[in-house]
Amino acid sequence: MTTLDAEARALFAGPNIAHIATLLPDGGPHSVPVMVDIEGDHLAFFTSPRSRKGRNLVADDRVAISVTDRDNLVRSALVRGRVVRRVGGDAGWEIVDRIFAKYTGGPYPRGEEREAFLVEPTHVIVPTFG
Repeated sequence: MTTLDAEARALFAGPNIAHIATLLPDGGPHSVPVMVDIEGDHLAFFTSPRSRKGRNLVADDRVAISVTDRDNLVRSALVRGRVVRRVGGDAGWEIVDRIFAKYTGGPYPRGEEREAFLVEPTHVIVPTFG
């Protein structure tokens, strides 16, 4: 596992939208925006286990996640890693609600199943420009 440095942690901990890329069944990329946060030494995001990305991760747990500072668009962090844990039930909802509240101020609406996915970083880049 690679450790997230302080700058990468700050970007992922802030209310910045990230993009996650997973692999489709044919090997092609699938990239979507996600809300993200830090969970210990892991990155955390949530989705429905039946979503395209949720199904992709059943077959191949590799991901790439990028995040850009919403207030400074040349500041970003890029992570490659693996989903090492899916958290459902009450524990999963605690993570989902915490992430969602960071962006919206309130808990995630109930009615659809959601799980938290924990990513172990294997490669971290924080590019610098200028």
